[in-house]
Amino acid sequence: MGGGMKTNPPQSPLVRGEVESQEKSQAESPSLDKVRVGEVKSQTEAPSPDKGRAGEGFLPYNKGHTTLARKNRKNPTPAENKIWNDVLRMRQFASHKFLRQKPIGNYIVDFYCSELRLVIEIDGDGHAGNVEYDTERTHVLNALGLYVVRYTNGEVLHNIQGVYDDLNRIIGGRRPD
Repeated sequence: MGGGMKTNPPQSPLVRGEVESQEKSQAESPSLDKVRVGEVKSQTEAPSPDKGRAGEGFLPYNKGHTTLARKNRKNPTPAENKIWNDVLRMRQFASHKFLRQKPIGNYIVDFYCSELRLVIEIDGDGHAGNVEYDTERTHVLNALGLYVVRYTNGEVLHNIQGVYDDLNRIIGGRRPD
């Protein structure tokens, strides 16, 4: 620990609306007097479809579902927790980014990969009586250009390798060009 080398503490990010010092802004970009967080963005950078920004790939969603989605993320089912930690989290699965409890349309999907336009649903015991609801939900998501794959709690909890192999097979045909 006492190697004698001193490091500067990391700078804290700007708070939304806070202005950088004029000297730093002018040194980095003489044409800009003040820079606010989020104002300067590459003109060619496409909006992220998984962040809910309008643009190509934007998926409509019910803004009222964001609070419930956050609550669901904090309280995952055992099967959701297993597939998240063992397969999808931190780009473990073929380097694809998956989001948990993503609001899409009037639904909250269990897992979503915007790059593959893939939805993964984990059906618990309560889904057995909701076949019509699940069919309609899948139809709506398909109409948005999404591919929906469903696994049962039992498949995830007792055969995670089979789920992994099946997902590998599915994304083999869905990889972006």
